[in-house]
Formats: sequence, structure tokens, C-alpha cells
Amino acid sequence: MGGAVSAGEDNDDLIDNLKEAFRAIDRGDYYLDDYRDNAYKDLAWKHGNIHLSPGLSFLNLGSGTGYLSTMVGPDHRYAQWPFGVNHGVELHKDVVEYAREKLDDFIKNSDSFDKFEFCEPVFVVGNCLEISTDSHQYDRIYCGAGVQKDHENYMKVLLKIGGILVMPIEDQLTQITRTGQCSWESKNILAVSFAPLVQQSRADGEKHDAVQLPPVTVRSLQDLSRIYIRRTLRNLANEDSQDKGLVQRVPQKRKRRRCRRRRINTYVFVGNQLIPQTVESEEEQTEEEHKEVEEEEERDIGDIEILKQVNVLRDQIMVLPLPESLKAYLLYYREK
Repeated sequence: MGGAVSAGEDNDDLIDNLKEAFRAIDRGDYYLDDYRDNAYKDLAWKHGNIHLSPGLSFLNLGSGTGYLSTMVGPDHRYAQWPFGVNHGVELHKDVVEYAREKLDDFIKNSDSFDKFEFCEPVFVVGNCLEISTDSHQYDRIYCGAGVQKDHENYMKVLLKIGGILVMPIEDQLTQITRTGQCSWESKNILAVSFAPLVQQSRADGEKHDAVQLPPVTVRSLQDLSRIYIRRTLRNLANEDSQDKGLVQRVPQKRKRRRCRRRRINTYVFVGNQLIPQTVESEEEQTEEEHKEVEEEEERDIGDIEILKQVNVLRDQIMVLPLPESLKAYLLYYREK
């Protein structure tokens, strides 16, 4: 993918940089004036066909390694998300197998899995341009490959009314919102460069089987019970920590180069005219300044109680008076 690139030296750097994108877009600007007071509450909002919500169904077209679909999976804020739909379609069978392996590894080994609700993604092999016409529709759709203009309508009909589709069309990352049965609104987000969606070649008269998306089924009572038991135990553990006034300190990150910003008066050419302009420049801190900042940070966290990294939810489950097989099921058969 081209266009604006958020680069970092590790995962923490990448996420810190991506946060700036969220800070750059004021959520309140997308609310009606009479409802703006609610813009910064961590809640869904709806007024007529206008709404801001987490979405209950997500389709990832060209899901690849499953990174985005797995990242969408965890959510601790919305009660309905564990019962939602999280589907991915990928052309290559070996890539789907790899995505399933990485998902299984995340569920069994990641420390993050027990901290959040999780809507497990389901991946299928197939061409994104061959999806069955009787497929169900989705609240949110993302396509990770370039879409030709003549395929735009094909993609749009996969949306529910009120749903949002994000995909690259003709080197523009485009957001499309379905506003009615036969109406959509589109806007370009930024210039990008994506590899195009693969169109399968076929001999004259040859037909490929349509891609059948995973069925949307009602969860079993056993599965629902596991979700609610884990949610209850997690909430109890969080309440207990708050009552005790305990704060868990995040493991210390590596030291970063610290810079200070300076305003510099300069001149720029606009056409054939020279115009004065003020720009910001970064300058590395001296060793003395860097030491002062580190001492300041140490004072800030001096009163925070440092707790050993533990899996509280697992501890809660392990002390329940239940058969070991049922405990293993509640833990998703995780070994740690």
C-alpha cells in the first residue's frame, strides 16, 4: 500500500503513530449539532440513518495473513461484538491456511486474548469478485486490493443500509456509505497505491463456482455460556482491582530519541513569488535535558504500585469448583 505511511521501529511505535490519525479527526464533527455533547462518550450513536457505531458484522476482502481481521476481533467496550460476524475472503489457499495458523496461535498464546471480548474471524478461500449473489450483507467492509471502477457497484451491494465500505478505487482510498436501498455517498480519503484485485482468467463458457461466505448462525448455548462466564469473571476482577486502588504499570518501553520543536522563519517560492513562512524544526535534546526529562518521568510514576504481570482471568477460572475439562473449555484450551 502506498500513500501516507505510518512507520515505527516496533509495534508500540506504530500504534503511537496511528493514534495521531484518530486525534486528527474530531469525532464531534461527525455529530449533528444538537447531539455534539455526546460525541466523546465511548458509545454508539444513531439519529435516523446517521449513526456512529462499532458495527456488528465485518467483511475483509483480500484478508491475506488475517492480521486486520484478528486485530478487529478484540473489543472490551461493546457488549454485542462477541456475538458479531467477522469474515475474511482470500484468493490463495495457502495464505488462508497461514491466517488460520496465526489466529490459532493468537488465541492459544497471546496475553491480550484474555483481556478483551473477542469476535473470532472466519476465513474462506475464494475470489472477492466471485461472491455469491445471495450473500448476506455487512455493516463494515474493507478491501485490501485495488478495485476497478466497473466493480464498484458489485462491492456496494454487499453493504447493509447505513454500512460503510472502504476500498481503493483508481489510486484513491474511498469511503462509501450506503444511505438507502439504492443510494450511496462516496468520498476520497487519500491517494494510495494498491496491487489490483486478481481476476481469474477463464476459457470461453467456463464458469467458476461462486464463493460461499460463512453462514451466520446462532451460537450454541454452550458457547454463549462461555462468553458470559468469562465476561462476568473479567468484570469482577477489574472491579476488585479498582476497589484496592491497584494500578498495573505497563512494562517499560525502550528509550526514544527526544526532540524539541523550534519555530524557524524562512521563505518559500509560490510560483515566482517569495513568501515568508514559519515552520517547525526538530532539534535533539542535549544529554542534560534528556536526563532531566527522565528524572521527571521517574517522579511521575513513583507513587504507582508495580504489579507482576499476571493473567487475572485465568486465575479466576482455575479456582472455580469445576471439572478440569470445563476449565480448559472456558480457557479456550490455552496452556498459559
